Amino acid sequence: MIAEGSHIDWPLLIALLLGMGLGFFVVWAVTRNTRRLAHENASELIEVARREAAVAAEEIKQKAAEEIRRKHAELSKEFARYEIDSEVRLREIRAHEESLALLDYQVEQRHERVNRENAAVRQARDAVRALAKSVRKRLEGVSQMDADEIRLALREEVILECQDELRALRRETLEKSESEMEREAQRTLIATMQRLAIRPRNDLTATIVQLPSEEMKGRIIGREGRNIKAFEAATGVTVLIDESPQTVLISSFDPVRREVARNALEALVVDGRIHPATIEEFVKRAQDEVGVIATQAGEDAVTKLNINGLHPEIIALLGRLKYRFSYNQNVLDHSVETAFLASMIASEVGLDPNIAKRAGLLHDIGKAASAELEGSHAHIGAEFIKRYGETPIVVNAVAAHHEEVKPETVYAGLVILADTISAVRPGARAESITGYVQRLEKLEQLATSIEGVQQAFAIQAGREIRVVVAPQMVTDDRAREIAKELRQRVEAELEYPSSIKITVIREQRFTETAT
Repeated sequence: MIAEGSHIDWPLLIALLLGMGLGFFVVWAVTRNTRRLAHENASELIEVARREAAVAAEEIKQKAAEEIRRKHAELSKEFARYEIDSEVRLREIRAHEESLALLDYQVEQRHERVNRENAAVRQARDAVRALAKSVRKRLEGVSQMDADEIRLALREEVILECQDELRALRRETLEKSESEMEREAQRTLIATMQRLAIRPRNDLTATIVQLPSEEMKGRIIGREGRNIKAFEAATGVTVLIDESPQTVLISSFDPVRREVARNALEALVVDGRIHPATIEEFVKRAQDEVGVIATQAGEDAVTKLNINGLHPEIIALLGRLKYRFSYNQNVLDHSVETAFLASMIASEVGLDPNIAKRAGLLHDIGKAASAELEGSHAHIGAEFIKRYGETPIVVNAVAAHHEEVKPETVYAGLVILADTISAVRPGARAESITGYVQRLEKLEQLATSIEGVQQAFAIQAGREIRVVVAPQMVTDDRAREIAKELRQRVEAELEYPSSIKITVIREQRFTETAT
């Protein structure tokens, strides 16, 4: 407030007001410019932050891709190792395709391998998800980018570059492994069979003893048949004397007894003294001679195969197979051939050929055992060789060669396979024409005896039968039951080599003619 009568310095006041206004203007201008510069710096900082975020995202993406490639390389190495392991295992497993135990083992190994691969894929997927989650958090924190867009981009990239590629690689590896195992199995079997050449067996003739004259028949019969009765009682065979000139037929289911009887009768005919006392003497001499021949045959087989450490009782019983035949195939020759085949297959697949050879030679030894023993020849043979110190591997291979017991080792599968090859190879076994025709007729009769069957045709040399049923009487379900029923009857009532395929045909035809 200005006092009354005082002097006012107007120029100074005006200058003061102008200075205040100019100062206010200057402050306002400086403040405005500062705000503008602040906005520009903020924009530049935001742009720099976005560029840095993009660079960081690219680096993280590259790291993720590098991690995926590394995982892919590790899985590839793992798959290669699995392929090698599976090749060795499958080569052993597929040694015999008909062995259910080995096939089950193969399926189990395949499932385990697929499970391991799935676990590896899941582990890789979890690692990628963890990386994606880390990338998402870092991007959200740096640049406030949309997390949904980042998640979708990374998810598509991982799916395309990892999961599809691994799935295709796994499928390709499995298919390649199966095809290679199949080719290797075929190559091994073909190479093994080509290395072994055994002459084919022809039809066997009955055991016939030639006589020097017809007068000898009367001497063999003796007064009131006492000579022939004494001979049959001592040998356990049946002597058939008919109108065939200068021949005598010896009949017996036991081939060793038949051989003893043949040797004894031939010696008696040469000696000329035929009466009960000399018959017993010559039969005893023939038994000793056959025993020596059988033992020598067993020793020859063992020497031929270069097998050591067999008990003398095993060799003696093995030699008795010299006088036994199965579908005209000599059982001792078949055992030696099976031993060779098992040894060669074992060598091809990297197993011990000596163990396979030993098991192959002894697999049918039970066929030479006494008829008083109960059980199958596989069981009897296994118990016999076990009693004389054979290893559990060989014992199990002998017991399991007809799959009556479960195979415990791969050597049992080798013996099964070698036994099958030796039995079904061309020229191995034969049967007479009469027996062949009777077997085909019996097979067709078994089929036609079932209600609803119209016709039955045995084809493929009796290895297949085709049955035609009446469609009005037999339904599809009943046709399936007929096939099963016929299979059971064939297995129970018919003796046949190898296997028989049964095909039941149910067909309806409707024909009309337009005129």
